[in-house]
Amino acid sequence: MPRKEYIQNVRRVVVKIGSSLITENNTISTNKISRIVTDITSLTRAGYQVVVVSSGAISAGSGAMNKKRQLCTIPEKQAMASVGQSILMNEYRKCFNWEGREVGQILLTEDDVKHRRRFLNARHTLQALLEMDVIPIVNENDSVVIKEIKFGDNDTLSAHVANIIEADLLILLSDVDGFYWDMKDSHPVEEIHEIDDEVKKRSRGTSSQHGTGGMTTKISAAEIILRSGEMMVIANGNEEKVLTRIMNGEKLGTLFAGSNPVLKSRKRWIAFNVQVKGSLTIDEGAAHALLHSKKSLLAIGIVSATGTFELGDAVDICDHDGTVIGRGIVNYNSSELRKIMGKNSNQINEILGAAFYDEVINRNDLIIF
Repeated sequence: MPRKEYIQNVRRVVVKIGSSLITENNTISTNKISRIVTDITSLTRAGYQVVVVSSGAISAGSGAMNKKRQLCTIPEKQAMASVGQSILMNEYRKCFNWEGREVGQILLTEDDVKHRRRFLNARHTLQALLEMDVIPIVNENDSVVIKEIKFGDNDTLSAHVANIIEADLLILLSDVDGFYWDMKDSHPVEEIHEIDDEVKKRSRGTSSQHGTGGMTTKISAAEIILRSGEMMVIANGNEEKVLTRIMNGEKLGTLFAGSNPVLKSRKRWIAFNVQVKGSLTIDEGAAHALLHSKKSLLAIGIVSATGTFELGDAVDICDHDGTVIGRGIVNYNSSELRKIMGKNSNQINEILGAAFYDEVINRNDLIIF
C-alpha cells in the first residue's frame, strides 16, 4: 500500500525528538532546534495537532555546568536535568515564538500514567493545550525519578503520550534511518506489520553504522502503538523537512502499522498503564468466551486467583496453561472472589450476602491481548 494511504487520515501526531538531534558539542543547539521547530510548525499550519516529546534536559544541564554526562552520578544527573529543563524549554519557546507559536511544558513520571486520575489529568491538560493551539512539550521528570534516568527511555514515554491523547501516529526521530533487518542492508525496512520474536531479536544489536543500540526501546514503543491500533514511524531527524515529507506520504524510515482495531482511551490505560495487583486463571470455556465471543468474565469460569486486590484494581487473566490472555478491572476484592469463583452468578447473593455484580470483570473494563 502507498505510504500516503496510511497517512491520509492522520490528524494528531506525537513527535519524539532524540538528544542527538538538538545538541552539538555536548550543548543545546539553537540552530538544530529551530530547524525541527520550523518543520513541526509546518504540520500545525497544515491542520495537524502535534505533541512533542523531547530528550535533552540532562545534556543541556551538563553542558551549562561544564560536566561530562557519562561521568555524573545519578544525583548529579538529576541535578543536571533540573538545570537543563529550563534551558531546553527556553530554547523551544524562543524557536516556536519565532514561528508564532506558544509552548507548554509537561513533566511526566511512570506513576502519572499508571494512576487513572493522574492519567486523566494529563490527558485533559494536553487536550486543553492543543485546543488553544499551544505546542505541548513533554519530558520525563528526570530531576526526581531515578528509573527513567537509568533507562533513558523516552521512546516508551512517547508511546504512552500517544496513548494518553489517542494520537493517530507516533514519529520517533533520532539519528538512525529506520529499522534494519540485517546490518548488511543498505536501506531500512519500509514496513513492519507485526512485532514478533524475530523483530525483537534483530533489534538487540549494539552500536553500529546504523545506530541500532537504541532500537530495542523503539521496538517496545512500536509494540504498544500497534496493540493500540495506531501507527508509528522511525526516521532520521537529520533529513531535511523529515516530518513534512513523512506526512506527504514519502517513504522515509520504517512504518509500523498493524491490523488491530483502535482501542478506546480506558482500554489503552488498562492494557499499558494500570498497576496489576493479581491474576485470575480461567477454564477453557471462559477463555473461549473472552477470546472469541467478546463476553464478560463470570465467576463460574474462574479456577484460581493469586494476589491481594480490591474492587477496582487490575488483574491479569491467564488461561489454563498460564498464558496471560488479557487484563481487566475487577468488581470484587480477592477475598470475595475466592469465595465465589467457580460458582454461578445466581449463587453470589447466597455466598456473600449480597449480589454486587453479575460479572467479575465487565467487557468494557477488559482488554484481550
